[in-house]
Amino acid sequence: MEKVINVYKKCGQTPLECINNLKKDNENLRLLPMTYAGRLDPLAEGVLLILVGDECKKKDEYLNLPKEYEVEVLFGFATDTYDVMGKIMNKQATSEKLFENSSDLLTVILPNFIGKIKQSYPPYSSRPVDGKPLWEWAREDKLGEIEIPDHDVFVESIEIIEDKEISGEDLLKDIKDKISKVEGDFRQKEILNLWEEELSNKNEENYKIIKLKISCGSGVYVRGIAHSIGEKLGIKALALKIVRTRIGEYEIN
Repeated sequence: MEKVINVYKKCGQTPLECINNLKKDNENLRLLPMTYAGRLDPLAEGVLLILVGDECKKKDEYLNLPKEYEVEVLFGFATDTYDVMGKIMNKQATSEKLFENSSDLLTVILPNFIGKIKQSYPPYSSRPVDGKPLWEWAREDKLGEIEIPDHDVFVESIEIIEDKEISGEDLLKDIKDKISKVEGDFRQKEILNLWEEELSNKNEENYKIIKLKISCGSGVYVRGIAHSIGEKLGIKALALKIVRTRIGEYEIN
């Protein structure tokens, strides 16, 4: 029996769904304790480590393993979740004209996010504050009543691996596809209506996407990095796609 199962969490799945699917497909696992080491957001995909039996006691060891992500950063929009599952904030015109020298700009900006850095927890995250997770404070529109904490994290490297554009028409199709895969209460209907309202008449607009490869330690929110890169550039930005490609020695199968 494997003590560590490396599964590929698909877009829209939750880690718990991955565990339940393993138990459903394998009788030998049904009565064993299982947990996952390293949460992935609903829209994120990639390597998810499932610990089985006594290996669950070593969860902290697996949580502390270095990680690697590929992140598509979309410019021109910001949301309250820092990805496309959030409400659009501070709408901005197409980013096409704002990126005449995108590589040069990012070369200057990216070093700010490498090394030991302080990162604020995203408003929509599970970090508890005064007894309840941040996302509950955000849902209740009470973030102004608390101080969002930050924490020290380590980013080993960030590199640009692709620079491309996407039309408004294709962007809306992609967002619809992603949101349709998510189950549970994540404001899907409201969020989708907002994106349709924003993009339905912008089929021919072009939006910049920069794909980054990020190697980092535990606790890094890569959607937070996407958002912060936009803030540094003075351009709205969010994480369009997140794929975790590696945890320690475990890579995508």
